Amino acid sequence: HSSAVHAQTGKQLTVYCSILEEQCREGASQFEATTGVKVTMIRKSTGEVYAQVRAEANNPRGDVWWGGPGEGHLQAAAEGLLSPYQSPRLAELYDWAQSYAKKADYHTSAIYLGALGIGYNTKVLQSKKLPEPKCWADLLDPKFKDEVQIADPASSGTAYVFLATTVQRLGEEAGFTYLKAFHANVSQYTKSGIAPVKATAMGETAVGIGFMHDMITQILDGAPVKTIAPCEGTGYETGSVSIIKGGPNAETAKAFVDFALSPAAQNINAKLKINSIPSNKSAQLSPDAPKFSDIKLIDYDTAKYGTPAERSRLLGKFEKEIKCRAASLLRMYQLRAIIQ
Repeated sequence: HSSAVHAQTGKQLTVYCSILEEQCREGASQFEATTGVKVTMIRKSTGEVYAQVRAEANNPRGDVWWGGPGEGHLQAAAEGLLSPYQSPRLAELYDWAQSYAKKADYHTSAIYLGALGIGYNTKVLQSKKLPEPKCWADLLDPKFKDEVQIADPASSGTAYVFLATTVQRLGEEAGFTYLKAFHANVSQYTKSGIAPVKATAMGETAVGIGFMHDMITQILDGAPVKTIAPCEGTGYETGSVSIIKGGPNAETAKAFVDFALSPAAQNINAKLKINSIPSNKSAQLSPDAPKFSDIKLIDYDTAKYGTPAERSRLLGKFEKEIKCRAASLLRMYQLRAIIQ
């Protein structure tokens, strides 16, 4: 393990974790075992951690932010909430991960890549006689009314990647036209990005939008789910790890980032059958992970869509044009029903 972690016994670290609960726990216990540092791990979605780090800016309680798509991390970096750190492990990472860290002026580093996809429950589709979606466009079919779940982009990094993907894929105007039509088929916007994946696996929804590797985890657990990379091309997340500026344990935080970039930490994925693509070249790739050669990726601009101005603007527009408009239409219909 890293040279930064000589005899850290008695030390503490607070980590805000935006990956899966199981990964957070496993990572904490591994780091504790190798360093003797007592880790307090708090699991929250990307949007929630970002809001918390921002709220605590004058008195930071957390030391490290581990996981979740890069846009939230980049926005926090741009707002001066993160500390730059150039880990000695950066040289071990794939080119895409090295260039990500460099573009962020080393305020955040990449730990995995995850492609956004469509997941669907084959049993639900059969019983409701619904077609198997192959493309984003298929999800606009009126047959899918109230059959699709996705998270809310304001609280979920996963859903923000979907929003930014749609805008980059189609252009903003056409993108929002798509989102309005798509909204008609959404049964609910969940708080976390993993919720639609779990709902799809349990048959509570026919279709869920999420990261393909999260869908594959459910498939390996025996859920009747299929996941596809949409035919038009899809966006992706760059899972990130960052040091919170002014956190109480700055040196130990660096040791944790070194750990997060190490094969040992990234092999937790393969161990837990989590199928994202690790950033360290020596980390194991789960044999069931999506083959990147089979996925058409768009040229996803994480740097642009992670800027505070762009992210806030898009989320504001989504809130106003998609969510609020729908809510006011619903109220209108309800009023009409009462009057009649």
